[in-house]
Amino acid sequence: MKIKKNLGAGYSPIYFLASLGSGGIVVTFFMFMMFMVEHEGRPIPVFEDVAVALSSGRLDIVALIILSYAGIVFYSFQHFRLLVWNIREYRGFSRTDSYAKLRESDGEVQLMAIPLTYAMSINVMFMLGALFVPGLWSIVEYLFPFAMLAFLLVGIYAGAIFLAFFSRVIAYGNFDCERNNSLSQMLSIFAFSMVGVGMSASAAMSHQPVTSGLGIIFASFFTSIVITLGVIKIVLGFRSMLSNGINYEASVSLWIVIPVLTIFGITVNRISMGLVHNFGAGVHPWFHVIFFSALAAMQLLFGLLGYAVMKRLGYFSEFISGEGKSVVTYAAICPGVAFFVLGNFLINKGLVAADFLEKFSLGYFLLYIPLIAIQVQTIRVLGRLNRKLLKA
Repeated sequence: MKIKKNLGAGYSPIYFLASLGSGGIVVTFFMFMMFMVEHEGRPIPVFEDVAVALSSGRLDIVALIILSYAGIVFYSFQHFRLLVWNIREYRGFSRTDSYAKLRESDGEVQLMAIPLTYAMSINVMFMLGALFVPGLWSIVEYLFPFAMLAFLLVGIYAGAIFLAFFSRVIAYGNFDCERNNSLSQMLSIFAFSMVGVGMSASAAMSHQPVTSGLGIIFASFFTSIVITLGVIKIVLGFRSMLSNGINYEASVSLWIVIPVLTIFGITVNRISMGLVHNFGAGVHPWFHVIFFSALAAMQLLFGLLGYAVMKRLGYFSEFISGEGKSVVTYAAICPGVAFFVLGNFLINKGLVAADFLEKFSLGYFLLYIPLIAIQVQTIRVLGRLNRKLLKA
């Protein structure tokens, strides 16, 4: 598909969510590899594990690997293609009067989509390296510090954007609470949570106490910011929505809590892994069952609430299946990805790890049916939005 160019003042930083969505789809295909391909002694599957699985002769596993690799390659390409496109278009946009006006308005929070997408890019590169580079795991301990540095730089960039925006509205006021009648301001929390979960990867996977410890500290640092600001933004958003009704075009932002909850859950899981592996902590297997179940309940709450509100307003018939065009609709992709990913963790890191559910049993695959349905629908919606909003 040929992508339109030179949008100028018609560009919005929210377009970065198109790249983010493709990166999220990569993660969904990686989940199949993560939990259905044996990787004994390693926290994630790597090239050597895939080679062993392919040579096993099991047609189901071979088919799964081929499908997963195809999805990972295609959507990784889409992710980086749209990332480059966004960077180029953003440079042009930054020279327009619309950009200057954005920096003086409540919409400045849209800039947080940029570090959010950069953090996803680091994750995608890590997954590609693990699955495609032979012998990478033998030097992975040397790579973790560089990964943390990359996430730290993204976190500093996100902090600079957010501090400029939030300090301005606190110092001078003029924040229009009535017009911010949605959860779109949660985009900043989403960005910080992505940095935190990136830091937690080194915390969980490294066997060097210093590296793991730093990962735990940095992950806890950014997660604390997420919790603090998340409470503020949710209270303000719901206060305005209850008084004024929700902003029609931004009503999809009710779902932004779903990816934040998934990222929070993975971060806590990874921190607990690091504490167990490197610092002698003990975590009962049922902790993760209860924890992931609670997060899934909250996701269902916001998922059903958002669906009911958008259905009542006619959002889907206009912006998803209809002729309505709004770049904000890309925010509908991340919740589908997030629900699928958390479902994988609940099933495998929770129910299977606690010996409550047998892996590859009938019940195991039945639980995957709604998850795969959501994955397929998310991919369909992403394709539809790309054709509607990006096609030249």
